[in-house]
Amino acid sequence: MNTITLVGTAAGSVLLLLFLVMKVRMHAFVALMLVSIAAGIFSGMPILTIADTMQKGMGSTLGFLAIVVALGAMFGKILHEVGALDQIAAHLLNRFGKSRAHYALGIAGLVCALPLFFDVAIVLLIGIVFAVARRTDGNIVRLAIPLFAGVAASACFLLPGPVPMLLASQLNADFGWMIAIGLVAAIVGMLVAGPLYGNFISRFVNWPMPEEENAPVLNTNNLPSFGLSLALILCPLVLVGMKTIGARLVTPGTPLQQWLEFIGHPFTAILIACLIVIYGLAKPRGMTNEQTLAICSAAVQPAGIILLMTGAGGVFKQVLVDSGVGPAIGDAMIGTGLPIAVACFALAAVVRVIQGSATVACLTTVGLVLPVTHQMGLNGAQLAALAICITGGSIVLSHVNDAGFWLFGKFTGASELQTLKTWTVMETILGTTGGIIGMIAFTLL
Repeated sequence: MNTITLVGTAAGSVLLLLFLVMKVRMHAFVALMLVSIAAGIFSGMPILTIADTMQKGMGSTLGFLAIVVALGAMFGKILHEVGALDQIAAHLLNRFGKSRAHYALGIAGLVCALPLFFDVAIVLLIGIVFAVARRTDGNIVRLAIPLFAGVAASACFLLPGPVPMLLASQLNADFGWMIAIGLVAAIVGMLVAGPLYGNFISRFVNWPMPEEENAPVLNTNNLPSFGLSLALILCPLVLVGMKTIGARLVTPGTPLQQWLEFIGHPFTAILIACLIVIYGLAKPRGMTNEQTLAICSAAVQPAGIILLMTGAGGVFKQVLVDSGVGPAIGDAMIGTGLPIAVACFALAAVVRVIQGSATVACLTTVGLVLPVTHQMGLNGAQLAALAICITGGSIVLSHVNDAGFWLFGKFTGASELQTLKTWTVMETILGTTGGIIGMIAFTLL
């Protein structure tokens, strides 16, 4: 099948997905399954291989992500229950003061969202915005934009977040470089899109404060210290980073190097961090076995839909690869002379705008560029930089087909037009800043 037909199949698949989700109001999981089958058929795949390809895509995606999501959800939930996240937020607010509270909220969002899903982090932290607003000038936009920017930057660029972790796994990127480049992208992106843009747009856009809900309890009694809380949140990052550090400082093939590789694997790192939080923090503060079990069970329940959607995106990605659609688009992309880092950002942005989900945009882009990255023989650091370019593109221009768009409006009380002026622009600035940093890193590495 010629390149034009295969490219048309890819474009038609994305448009069909958009139609089924937005117009027919079909559940996105079912829509992705149908679109994957359609893409396989119209690309000329043998009928009997389509189901095997779908199974392969689901298994290869969830085989890695299911463990990360489940353990990460438990880790974040227990940190919240014992007050570690509240302690960090309260400490930052006290240190920065009211005049620089927007910077404190941006950093709090960035740090506290490390072990949490995006929506969970917002639910747990949004009350701080209202509490601070009541103590200052009452400007919601100036405080909410930095918080959302910090949470979004953490979810988009930082390990052990599910999306960057999944991208690093799919691209076979170096996890240590993923942490380093992602950290730069997250911090710079949060500062530009959060406190700086939030301070600017708040002069022109603001709205009345909604009723306060889900307000965190900032009681310092029996809370872990700020240092301990921060150390626990960073624990998975440190353990994952040991793998990269060990590979450069320890003789290859030695038992020490093998142990560092094992401890630095994301599965092991998050499991160790989860056990430390349960038995080193929750238990000493009086949490019973029954309470711990209930918290862990409650934490993994919302993860089900996230895993299903991500797995469905993996199915679509695998069909694009095995059907030849991915290689065809990759070859066409190389033929245009567009640098691979720029192309990764642009492809993710296009898919994101069309169908809304950042996760699906990332997985779809990976399916399109994997054939090209294999041909180019890129190293782990360069692949990590490309992963940051993809995640940056996957969050730009959030609008009405993105759940985050409505989440922002729901929790802040903004109208749709106000959300476009604040949330949408903030996400675009954040994603573009991160994408540019990924492109620079790819050039230098």
